[in-house]
Amino acid sequence: MKSPLGRLVWRFGKPYGGQFLLVVLSQFASTLANLYLPRMNADIIDSGLSQGDTHYIWVHGGFMLAVSAGQIVCQICAVYFGAKLAMRLGRDVRGALFERALEFSAREIGHFGAPSLITRNTNDVQQVQMVVMMICTMILSAPITMIGGVVMALRTNVAMSWIIAAAVGLLAIVAGIALRLMSPLFAAMQKRLDRLNQVLREHISGIRVVRAFVREPHEAARFARANADVMEMGLKAGRIMMTLFPLVMMILNLSTVGVMFYGAGQIDSGHLQIGQLTAFLSYLMQILMSVMMAVMMLVLLPRAAVCAQRIMEVLDTALSIRPPASPMIPATDTTASEASFKAVDFRYPGAESALLHDIDFDLLEGQTTAVIGATGSGKTTLVNLIPRLFDVSAGQVEVGGVDVRQFDPEELWRRIGLVPQKTYLFSGTVASNLRFGRPEADDDELWRALAVAQADDFVRQMDGQLEAAIAQGGTNLSGGQRQRLSIARAIVKRPQLYVFDDSFSALDVATDARLREALAAETERAAVLIVAQRVSTIRQADQIIVLDDGTIVGRGGHDELLRTCPTYAEIVESQLSAEEVAA
Repeated sequence: MKSPLGRLVWRFGKPYGGQFLLVVLSQFASTLANLYLPRMNADIIDSGLSQGDTHYIWVHGGFMLAVSAGQIVCQICAVYFGAKLAMRLGRDVRGALFERALEFSAREIGHFGAPSLITRNTNDVQQVQMVVMMICTMILSAPITMIGGVVMALRTNVAMSWIIAAAVGLLAIVAGIALRLMSPLFAAMQKRLDRLNQVLREHISGIRVVRAFVREPHEAARFARANADVMEMGLKAGRIMMTLFPLVMMILNLSTVGVMFYGAGQIDSGHLQIGQLTAFLSYLMQILMSVMMAVMMLVLLPRAAVCAQRIMEVLDTALSIRPPASPMIPATDTTASEASFKAVDFRYPGAESALLHDIDFDLLEGQTTAVIGATGSGKTTLVNLIPRLFDVSAGQVEVGGVDVRQFDPEELWRRIGLVPQKTYLFSGTVASNLRFGRPEADDDELWRALAVAQADDFVRQMDGQLEAAIAQGGTNLSGGQRQRLSIARAIVKRPQLYVFDDSFSALDVATDARLREALAAETERAAVLIVAQRVSTIRQADQIIVLDDGTIVGRGGHDELLRTCPTYAEIVESQLSAEEVAA
C-alpha cells in the first residue's frame, strides 16, 4: 500500500482481522435493518392506515420493533468491537514507536528530536486511533447505506432519482475542495505542535536557568508565539470546516424541499402514495447522511494521513548502529575487563573534519585510566564509543578483545557500568534506581554500593531510606547527591568495565578522595576509565591520557606527564598551587 495510513493500519491491524470482520458483519446487518424499516413503514401507511386494518398494523408494527431491536444489538456490537480494535491498534503503535526509539542511537534521536518523538507517540497516534474508531463505528456503514439506499429509493420511485444524483454530486464537489484545502494545513499543524512541545520542554527542563537570568517574560513570549502558530493553523482549518458543514446542511435541506415539491405533484396525480413519499424521503436522508459521514471522514483523513506518515518515518528509519548478524563473545583466554582503542577516528555526521584522531590506548584489568583535556577536546565523545552510542569512523574499539560492533548490544552494555556526565534518576525510589542495572540485587548489596559511593549517610536520613521517593530526574536531590546515587547504581551492576564521565565534578575534594579510595577496592578486578576536569581526581591514576583537539598529546603517570607534557603541566598549574604540584 502506498498510503502511509493504509500501510500503518495493515501493519498493525492484521492480528485483529477477526475483530474487524465482526465489525463489518455487525455494521452490514445494522444497515440492512435500517434500510428495511422505511419500506415497512410505507407499507403500514399505505396498506394498514389507509384501509383501517388494525391487525395488519399490529403485526407489521411488532415486526418493525423486532427489526429495530436487532439493529440496536448489531450497532452495539459494531461500536464495541470497533472501539476495542482502535484502542488495541493505538496501543500496539505506541509500543512499536517506543521500542523503536529505544533502538535509536544518539544520531537518530538528534535527527528527530525528543519533542517530535513525544508528539508522534502521543498526538499522532491518537489522531490515527480516532480515525480507525470512526471508520469502524460510523464510516464503515456509509458505502453500504449509500448503495442500499439508492437501490431502495429507485424501487420506490425512479422519477425522483435525479434529486439524489444532484445532491450526491454537489456533496462530492464540496468534499473534494475541502480535502484539497485542508491537507497542507494539517501537515503544517503537526510541525507547529512539534515546535510547541519543544519550547515547553525546554522551558520546563531549563526552569532554573530561566529564573536565574530573569528570562520569564522572554520565555512566555516565545511560548505565546509557538502557541499562536498552532492556533492560527487550527483557525484556518476551522474556517474551512465552518464553511463546509453549512453547505452540507444546505444541500440536505434543498434536497428535502425538492422531494416534497416534486412528490406532492405526483401524489396529486395519483402516481405516488404518501407512504412511498415518506420512504423516499427516508432513503434520501440516509443516502445524504452517509455521504456527509464520508465528507467528515475526508476532513479527518488528511490529518490522520500526515500523522501516519510521521509515525512511519520513525518506524522505517534505518538504524545507524545495527546489532551484528552473528554476535561474538570474548575468547576464554582473554580478560573480559580489558578494552582497547586502536587507531580510532571519529567524525560527527555532516562535520567538516574528524573530532578524534588516531586514538590508541588500552584499559587493563585492575588499572585506572584517566582522560583529561580542555573543553571540546573530545573526552565525552571518546567515552560514548565504548558502549557504542556512536560507531567509529575509522579504527576499532575492543572490549575483551572483540570489536564492539561484533558484540550483541545487550551483552556489551551488561559488561559496562557507565556514569554519564549528565546524571539522570528515574521517578520511583532509591532502591528502584539502584537496581536499574541489576534487578536481583538485595538490600545489603545496595547499602554496600551506597557506602562506596559515599551516599549511605544522606540516604539513611531520608524518609523511608531505600524506599524514599525520587522525583523524575532526581529533582528532589542536590547535584552531588544525584551524582553519588548514579555512581552507586553503576557499582550495584558489578560490570567488568567502569566508565566515569566527569562523574565527580559535583563532589567536594574530601568526598571525592574518600569515594575514590573506596572505589579502588571495589574495582580491583575491573578496568576503570575516568574522564575528569579536576587534576586532584586523576593524579593517582595508573595511566593518564591527555587530549588536545581530539589528539593524544601525552600519556603516562602524573609525575611523568608534568615533565614531558606541556599541555598537562599547564592544566595542573592552573588548578594546583606549587606545593600541591610538588606533593
